[in-house]
Amino acid sequence: MTFVSSGYDPENPLQDRITDIGNHYYGEFLPPVIKKNFGQWLWHEILEPGILVHKAQSGDEVYTIRCGTPRLASVEYVREICDIADKHCDGHVRWTTRNNVEFMVDSKDKVEPLKQDLQSRKNEKGSYKFPIGGTGAGLTNIIHTQGWIHCHTPATDASGTVKVVLDELFEEFQNMRLPAQLRISMACCLNMCGAVHCSDIALLGYHRKPPLVDDEWIDSLCELPLAVAACPTGAIKPKKKEITSERTGEQKEVKSVR
Repeated sequence: MTFVSSGYDPENPLQDRITDIGNHYYGEFLPPVIKKNFGQWLWHEILEPGILVHKAQSGDEVYTIRCGTPRLASVEYVREICDIADKHCDGHVRWTTRNNVEFMVDSKDKVEPLKQDLQSRKNEKGSYKFPIGGTGAGLTNIIHTQGWIHCHTPATDASGTVKVVLDELFEEFQNMRLPAQLRISMACCLNMCGAVHCSDIALLGYHRKPPLVDDEWIDSLCELPLAVAACPTGAIKPKKKEITSERTGEQKEVKSVR
């Protein structure tokens, strides 16, 4: 059965047609100086790690400060980024495909106040909320897959692995002393939805042996119908079991899998 809108005219099918369903056109969110000089840039230069300048044919300049951010961010963190953009960048901000956030200003005089503001914002333990870097011959931000927070098939989590690796290599993110730009990616399983095969160094989690089933806890922590449906070979099947509770010592019947 074909859905026909009440306003559809077969003689003029394009009249009142809705074509932009989904995200708005990206051009609506470009800073004015970028929109004005779109496709007319002459050159760009990295002034220092994390800070770039782009020069247009018209003589206009755009200064960009790139900061590393987590792939999984809280609402409060995103709102703080928006507050910084409102304060320094007339409300404009962008993210890169490697989870860096970029603040853009149209004057060199605005760069230093923005830089100082970003460097002054720290977490409770003293680490930078918005570390500046990730450009040139240095380490870019590590991208990773969903991990345990959202995926059904991970062999390992991602966020923790990425955190400890970046802690060790943080100085390379802030400097440009490597032979070339270095890209590291983390994938939680062989699906590799993080495109780790496109990076210089890949961290890959893989399943070595079947997971052990804890009959007492599985029904409380896992959606069994989804687990059964997710198995492509039908090897996971629901089953009720009689167990002795480790907590209370009682005999009880639980829902599990086999």
